[in-house]
Amino acid sequence: MTSQIEKHKFEAEVQEVLSLVVHSLYANREIFLRELISNASDALDRLRFEALTNPELLEEGETLGIAIELDAEERTMKIADNGIGMSRDELVENLGTIASSGTRKFLDALKEQKAEGSPDLIGQFGVGFYSSFMVADAVSVETRRAGEEQGWCWRSKGDGEYEIEPMSDLPRGTVVRLHMKDDEGAEAKDLLSEYAVRELVKRYSDFVEYPIQMEVERDEPVLDSEGKPFEGKTETVTRTETLNSMKPLWARSKDEITSEEYTEFYHHLTHDWNDPAESIHFKAEGTLEYTALLYLPSKRPMDLFDPSHAKSRVSLYVRRILIMRECEDLLPAWMRFVRGVVESSDLPLNVARESLQDNPRVRQIKKRLVKKVLETLRELLSNEREKYESFWGAFGQILKEGIYYGEDDDQRISGLCLFESSTHDGLSTLAEYVGRMPEEQEAIYTIHGSDRKTVESSPHLEALTARGFEVLFLIDPVDEWMLQRLQEFDGKPLKSVERGEIDLEGDEAESERKKKQEEYKDLLEAMQATLEQDVKEVRFSSRLKSSAAVLVTDEGGLSPNLERMLKGSGQDVPKQKRILELNPDHALLGGLKRLFDVDAKSPRIGEYAEMLLGQALLAEGSALEDPARFTRLVTDLMVDSVQS
Repeated sequence: MTSQIEKHKFEAEVQEVLSLVVHSLYANREIFLRELISNASDALDRLRFEALTNPELLEEGETLGIAIELDAEERTMKIADNGIGMSRDELVENLGTIASSGTRKFLDALKEQKAEGSPDLIGQFGVGFYSSFMVADAVSVETRRAGEEQGWCWRSKGDGEYEIEPMSDLPRGTVVRLHMKDDEGAEAKDLLSEYAVRELVKRYSDFVEYPIQMEVERDEPVLDSEGKPFEGKTETVTRTETLNSMKPLWARSKDEITSEEYTEFYHHLTHDWNDPAESIHFKAEGTLEYTALLYLPSKRPMDLFDPSHAKSRVSLYVRRILIMRECEDLLPAWMRFVRGVVESSDLPLNVARESLQDNPRVRQIKKRLVKKVLETLRELLSNEREKYESFWGAFGQILKEGIYYGEDDDQRISGLCLFESSTHDGLSTLAEYVGRMPEEQEAIYTIHGSDRKTVESSPHLEALTARGFEVLFLIDPVDEWMLQRLQEFDGKPLKSVERGEIDLEGDEAESERKKKQEEYKDLLEAMQATLEQDVKEVRFSSRLKSSAAVLVTDEGGLSPNLERMLKGSGQDVPKQKRILELNPDHALLGGLKRLFDVDAKSPRIGEYAEMLLGQALLAEGSALEDPARFTRLVTDLMVDSVQS
């Protein structure tokens, strides 16, 4: 049969990835071996998993492993595995295109960082194979998928094209052959030395549970018939040596593991070049036995808020067989930042996704994992505050989702939350806020907004500040939804200063305000009549000290910040009328009252009402419905002022 070579062009984004990986990350090129070994390990995992339901794919007693072969003269390196292999279509899908929705994010991040120090981006976005072109000027992949007769060869020089050719008599699995670049300097040549490969495998892939083997040559003494060495005589012997320990880190005792080993396994597991913030390693014994090794990352991954990745990223093993790479039943979605592995010997090997959901043992494991993660975070908060605050800056928004989903039992999540506030430098917990509350303060006061600058200048804070009351700034978008569930903490209700009435007056002050409101009743009604399309009531306020006006939302109504966010996301939000509160002690109100007493039908009354509403909207960061009219009214007022 005549061999048919298919020629293809890389996807435009693949070519861009190749160019950036080769030229931007050259200083970290040694990671190519980590990525190729990781791919081989994944292929072996997939074969073992598929063989559970299709035993014919794997011969009984067959040893699975990874082999590395070096040829310094030909300047080639081969990485072979006897795993699942690839079909022709899988070759095109996996090596000719990048289907990941995060590809553009990867490219943008790589360009932004320009970074020779950002190899972590490679593994995060599934483009690890292309790191081969950092060290090789030509790459070929020979592969045959388990269960298929036809094998295939993929070849490319990384120049924008690749070709695929059918091949016969290939064993099951994959062989990646690299023709190494003939670079000047010793570094590239070292990659083809036994020492370099041995060191890289030990550093990055020691915990791969399959043997990574390589043939090595050794000069050994020649032995006589009695097994004694001939003096001065040696012979070159070729031996196959295993380069990695193969024992999964989580299966070892904590006392035997160094912090460096925990860190390297994290790199192997996640492809994150940054060190983890914390590791959690424990073994559960008793009626349900399992081992867990979990990590809290120190940096936020690029795809943390990608909806397609909004699930647990902890892998599930049953008796050393990988059952599920991202088992969403092991941790809730609001803990999707946690990475790690769980191995159980009590679950069936043929456990299916559907049965995991209803398996009481899996639910028991999940409950324990959540508890251990939250306990670790509490310890960090108590003992390593700076480290915890750094972690909170990266993952606090995700933790708050747990409150919204109703999983804040015994305030175990809300007790970990950190907030900025009106009076305290730095971040505070709710417990620290409560500890600073004056004796007469009955509620935890909050205010929502898009940023600190907007909320700290809000008129809503004036009376609270005058009383020495602290206000928490809720400036994360998720805070709006979190507060729908978080109603109280440590017996203190959470009260938004933007909603409803706030009791900040003594009896005498309240009586004086109500008396004055009755005195100004006709003026307030006239202003409300002018603004009836926009506000439901105009009344005097107990919140204001220096500002003339502020807008207040009814209890249960949408905050202006949430309304802006919903509209910004394209949702149709019904118009809600809020309450315009006025400062009864402001000089402007006295002037308006005198104007009203002279001429109750003066058009100036309505114009001043519109300007007060506009000022209140601008102060809270909202947009004016008619900016041009507001500008004209202000201009007319200035003209009157300079002419009088």
